[in-house]
Amino acid sequence: MTRRTAVLTAASVLLVLFGLLGSAVPVPYVAQIPGPTYDTLGDIDGEPVISVNGRERDESDGNLNFTTVYVSRGGISLVQAIRGWFDDETSIVPEETVYPPDLTPEQTREANREAFLTSGQAAEAVAMEHLGYPEKVVVAGLADDSPSEGLLEEGDAVEAVDGRPTPDLDTLTEVLTSIPAGTEVEVRYTRLGEPGAATITTGAAEERQGSLLGVTVRQVPSAPFDVDVQAEKVGGPSAGLMLTLGIIDVLSEEDLTGGALVAGSGTIDADGTVGPIGGIGLKMVAADDAGAELFLVPEANCEEALLADRPGLRTARVATLDDALQALEDLRAGEAPTPC
Repeated sequence: MTRRTAVLTAASVLLVLFGLLGSAVPVPYVAQIPGPTYDTLGDIDGEPVISVNGRERDESDGNLNFTTVYVSRGGISLVQAIRGWFDDETSIVPEETVYPPDLTPEQTREANREAFLTSGQAAEAVAMEHLGYPEKVVVAGLADDSPSEGLLEEGDAVEAVDGRPTPDLDTLTEVLTSIPAGTEVEVRYTRLGEPGAATITTGAAEERQGSLLGVTVRQVPSAPFDVDVQAEKVGGPSAGLMLTLGIIDVLSEEDLTGGALVAGSGTIDADGTVGPIGGIGLKMVAADDAGAELFLVPEANCEEALLADRPGLRTARVATLDDALQALEDLRAGEAPTPC
């Protein structure tokens, strides 16, 4: 064997060896790709994303889709990482940015799920305020061994305690602080628009004087019906804007989309501010593949959205809920919304 042949043979063996290692050895990165889009006005596996109890919901011909990003589980190989870096529809990011090292995968999923449910609550509150429903003190949940168990329910608006009106959280706290633990009190409430009353023996408050009802409460717009947001296996807060629009649509006579397929992303704050999200480019790919006519982009993500370069997908820059509603009004009128 000549020296040249020996060198080529050794090089070939090394290339094969490195190739095998590159395809087998994991690296601390994960791949993100466009995920499915879900219509907030429709169903997922037969279950409505937005359900209404206590009144008829208005039906629409269009779609208001929130978009998702699929994340690989566990490390990917070096070869997969290199391929992903050269793929416009794949994002390779450090694993710790998606799966924090101080949390188990299950804990991360639970945190993301809780973030989605919280965004749904925020979306409901913002939508109800937009629709003009008044703020009240509303039961958000019951504590373990709550004295209100079987008497108050999630969604009840607490109108008065012991004959004293409770229009806001501060007043409710003042009233309960003045009542000794173990006192029987009448709690007047409104449930799905119907007034009711319950006699509750108060429990002892641990962090202040007085007593408690054993419920968690929020001061939010209250309507004479229930709205519930559900989307199993979806996590994170980035659907907040689209859920808000979906709730407004199912409770309004007007079809916000005018029959079009509209997609978007963005968090929603209590004051209607639309916040930035991650993976905007991948979400635009998902929206484009779904046939969206318009994609609502949080203002803070516009620079990144411009780099995504989806020529067939129109964008609308939105910083607030009002901006999003204006963009949809422009779409219905055949006008161009303000783009990124």
